[in-house]
Parts: sequence; C-alpha cells; structure tokens
Amino acid sequence: MDREPKIEQRPQQPYAGITAEAETEAEFRQAVDRSFPELFGWLESHGIELAGPPFIRYLELSETGEPLRFELGAPTREAPRADGPVHAGSLPGGRYVTYLHVGPYTHADVADLNDARSRLTTWAEREGLAFESAATSRGTAYEANVEYYLTDASREPDWSKWQTELACLIESG
Repeated sequence: MDREPKIEQRPQQPYAGITAEAETEAEFRQAVDRSFPELFGWLESHGIELAGPPFIRYLELSETGEPLRFELGAPTREAPRADGPVHAGSLPGGRYVTYLHVGPYTHADVADLNDARSRLTTWAEREGLAFESAATSRGTAYEANVEYYLTDASREPDWSKWQTELACLIESG
C-alpha cells in the first residue's frame, strides 16, 4: 500500500531526553545504541511510564542531511524532574507534516528512512509548506524534526514490519 504524507495538528508533548552530537554515521549509531538503553533505564528507575513511542528529535542536520545534534526521547505524561544526562523537554504543539514509513532503517536495495525523509520533504515542498527551521554554519537547525519508532526493532526481527513515523513541524503563517 502506497502512503502519502499528511498534515496533522498535534498538542505539545513533554518528554525525557538525552542530547547527543555526532560527526559521523558511526558516532550517531553509537550514541543511539548507548543513549536509548540509558534513557529507558532512567525512566524505569524513576517509575515513569512512556506516554507514546520513543523518538529521535533531530536538532541540527548537516547540509547533506547527516545528524549533527539530536535528542533521544521518550514521551511522558508530564515534564519529568530530570537529573544527570536526562533532561526534560517538550515537543511544540502545532501543525506537522507526517509520513509513516514501513520497512528498514537503512538498506541498499529497499526503500529506507532516507527515502522516506526525501518523500516527506519533496511532498511538503510541492504543497508549498516549509518546516520550522533555520540555517546554521553547519547545515539546518529544526524546531521539531522527529522520528517515532512505532515498532520495537529489538522485539520484531522482521524489518519489513518495522514502522517509523516521521513528523516535521510546519512554519505557521
């Protein structure tokens, strides 16, 4: 089934998160592999339940789309009292362009998240929409450029069943 991006109004969403930076794909993967378990352990030790799927919030991407600054996040019902490497954050409410990708995160021969990001961006441009963003000396900073991991890949080995929702905040007005 072929899906199209869509526009959704979303409320503000508090979360617990860990901020990381990377200069290479390997550093990005290491940060994700290290930070998600650390975040989930922190939530469990503080008795905080997830209020939605975990996500990566891309704060800054390079000119070629590589992650430079990002947060590994877990939605919560209210802003947590964070400590250590975990901080409280909030995704802004507003209009988002969203797209559901079903398939692998990365793959040489099958549509992956890079293809999904490209599809979402191309669709938004064709519709005359712009994301809340600003140019930086290294690329682009985003107000809310988020990947929600709807499927737990550690529990579902078949990547053809993995679901990832992309959501980008649209400029208002």
